[in-house]
Amino acid sequence: MVQHKAQLKKKQKRGVDFKKIKRKVGRKLPPPKNTTNTEVKSKAIILPEQTLASEKAGLAVSKKGLTLKELLQQTSHHNAKVRRDALIGIRDIFLNHPAELKKHRLTVIEKLRERMSDEDKIVRETLFQLLKGVIFPACKEDNQGTFISLMMAYVFNAMTHLAIDVRLMAFRFFDLVVQHYPLSFSMYADKIIQQYKEILQKNQFNLHDKGKLKSVLAGLAHCLSLLPCSSNSSTDNNAVADRRILHAFESQVQEDRSGFSVTAKELKGLLPILVGGLQDFMPSVLTMEAQSFDCVLSILKSIDFVVKFFVNGKGNRSDQDVLQMLLKKLFGIFPLNPTHQSSEKGDNRYFNLNVIISDIFFCLIDWSAPPSAFLDNFLVFIVDALSEKAVHSGKASFQKQSLSLIPFIPKLIMQVDSTWKSHILQAFTEAFKKCDPESSMKLACLSAIEEMLFPKHCWVSPSDAEIIDFQISWIREIPLLLTLLGDKNPSASKAILLLQLHLGQRGIFSQELDNMQYALREFYSTRPFRDGDISYGPFMKLDREIQELSICCLYYFSFLDPSLLQSLATCCLCHDLEPSLLFRFLEVMSCAFKAGHIQIADYISFLITLLSRYQVSSESNSLDMEKCGKPNSRLFRSVTSAVCSYLPQIGDDHLVFKMLEGAVIDQISSKPPLTLENTCALLRMIVTLDSKPTKLSEQSISKLANVLPRYLIDVVSSLGEKDIGSGNTIRTNRIRYYFLPCFLLFYRSEKILNNVLNAMSSFISGPSFDGQNDHVMIDHSIRIVSAVHVFLLMHEDVRVWEILLRYKKEIDCILQNIVRVLSDEGYKLKIGEKHNIQCAYDRLKTVTGR
Repeated sequence: MVQHKAQLKKKQKRGVDFKKIKRKVGRKLPPPKNTTNTEVKSKAIILPEQTLASEKAGLAVSKKGLTLKELLQQTSHHNAKVRRDALIGIRDIFLNHPAELKKHRLTVIEKLRERMSDEDKIVRETLFQLLKGVIFPACKEDNQGTFISLMMAYVFNAMTHLAIDVRLMAFRFFDLVVQHYPLSFSMYADKIIQQYKEILQKNQFNLHDKGKLKSVLAGLAHCLSLLPCSSNSSTDNNAVADRRILHAFESQVQEDRSGFSVTAKELKGLLPILVGGLQDFMPSVLTMEAQSFDCVLSILKSIDFVVKFFVNGKGNRSDQDVLQMLLKKLFGIFPLNPTHQSSEKGDNRYFNLNVIISDIFFCLIDWSAPPSAFLDNFLVFIVDALSEKAVHSGKASFQKQSLSLIPFIPKLIMQVDSTWKSHILQAFTEAFKKCDPESSMKLACLSAIEEMLFPKHCWVSPSDAEIIDFQISWIREIPLLLTLLGDKNPSASKAILLLQLHLGQRGIFSQELDNMQYALREFYSTRPFRDGDISYGPFMKLDREIQELSICCLYYFSFLDPSLLQSLATCCLCHDLEPSLLFRFLEVMSCAFKAGHIQIADYISFLITLLSRYQVSSESNSLDMEKCGKPNSRLFRSVTSAVCSYLPQIGDDHLVFKMLEGAVIDQISSKPPLTLENTCALLRMIVTLDSKPTKLSEQSISKLANVLPRYLIDVVSSLGEKDIGSGNTIRTNRIRYYFLPCFLLFYRSEKILNNVLNAMSSFISGPSFDGQNDHVMIDHSIRIVSAVHVFLLMHEDVRVWEILLRYKKEIDCILQNIVRVLSDEGYKLKIGEKHNIQCAYDRLKTVTGR
């Protein structure tokens, strides 16, 4: 079949699907076209950032590795996020490296202050937190003048910014500066008051959200609180010194820095603005709008400070007229109450506002003719406020909020009639008893009580028995408060003791003052009968000034009860008591006795207890040089001298001696025996009042004969053989101190000396000293050597030895007893002991001439 021509042409144009390539033998095949090339080529890259690592070595960096210099530069970046991150980085550096802030604080402030007017709200808030939490606390002790001057220029610049948010934030920055540097307000008071007046104009309240003014109003109240307007505020010496320091750094400011530059005119112009703001906020407060409470609270506080500024003589007559107009406007809204039922929290807020308004009323009202319609409501609120009927937030909140009312109570009760006076005093007494002892309200109540107990103008007549009952109830709380307070609130303890002192000095309520001492025993010390341990009261823990004040109060009791004297004596025996206070006790006790406030027997008992119970050291029977040189040993000797100097002032020596003799001799001969220091002190009491011939009774002489030999031998045993006749002046004086009372007794009564010699003779050969420790065998060599040393010391005193020479028979008996001990095998003496006894015998025989 013959094909068509068109079909033949089409068939000829058809291509080949797979073309076969001929390869030569020995040639390598090329890779396929779809093969991936795995060959890697690299080249060294030098980054500029790698050279910066060496430059930052040793520098403080943030978490992102930036230095302080770089972060300060970024605070001026055009991007708000970069500026905010830079401030956060600066915070990290200062927290981790505090030294950086101390080193660069002025440079940092100079740079960061520019951000106060930053357009970004978050940047301004970040700066505020950085200053508040890190920079200001760390720089508070630095040069205040330079620091304040750096900040205030930009604070005023931000206060004049066109954006209202920046202006409001500027007042927060200023309040922060004032909180850490209060003197900054005194330096720029006029300018600041003017700025507050502009921001608080009535049109500002209407144009912007009132909640934004919350911080501004709070800052204004804080600044006005620094005005020297309160009568009870005092200028701090440190503050005056700080103001003088500021002069050197504020030469551009011409006004006097020693006081506030604010004028009455500026404050007078501020007052209508505050009143207008109060009227604008009041409707929202009555409807319990939450954010308005704080604003009204700050406005009322500001009004209160301005009022006190004018009332205390800072303004003229026209200013007083303005204040009276203010008072009339406040009449209509007091007391503030919600328009519908509120919560407990809301009631407490209203109570707080009413307390501030009451504070303003107290300053402004002419109490000679107060508005009758207002007076009843006002007095009802005062009574409810003091009795906790108007607040429901607990005791702590009540005490804090009602505190400002307490100082005005004395003035109030002098103006109201007897009915209201009774109600107010009842509520005040309840508040005084219920408030915590450590609280500021308790301290304020004490101040008010003192003013009502000792008024400048008498407001209590003798017929006001009910009023006197209130005064008595206040006085009875004094000793209980002292014990409850302990050492927790020294200011309150001091106020209580001052009140007690004034009561004694004025001589009023003397019976109540005397009854007070029974409860005061717990204040000084107590001694439980179970174990005999001493439990010291708050007195020992208080400051020295308060301790001395409490000692002075003791003089004004018409009589001192023996139980209180025992408590006082216990405090005197405490080694923690300062020596000056111990002598102050003795001085006041002496003055009280001379004034007839202490019975003679109680006074003598107090002195004997002090000398017989005072503990000189833990090893009180040792007279070692180091232990005798202890401060408490020297102190006790001074106390002994002071007590002995008071004895002749008590009365007739003979009568006092008869009262003193029995008690002192009983203490000296007590079992277990007293320490050498205590025994010596009591012997000195005896010889101070004794005379020649001695006044001691036969019974007392007999008791002393049993005590003195052992006392003398114990003194010698404590000193040691090497100290006898060593010629050391210190040791000789110490020996004479202990031996002198015994020598004086020997001068005045040879019978005492005779009994002592007989007792020592028996002691040398006997198994024990006086039969009280028969079960204890004593080394005879020690006893005999010590007894001989006593005679050697007597030989050094010419007068005693002249008397002793007349007792030939007694001395011979002593020598014979020593020989008997040496020759008797029953004593079982060792060679060394016999040698010591023989040496002692030879020395005694030599000095006696036998």
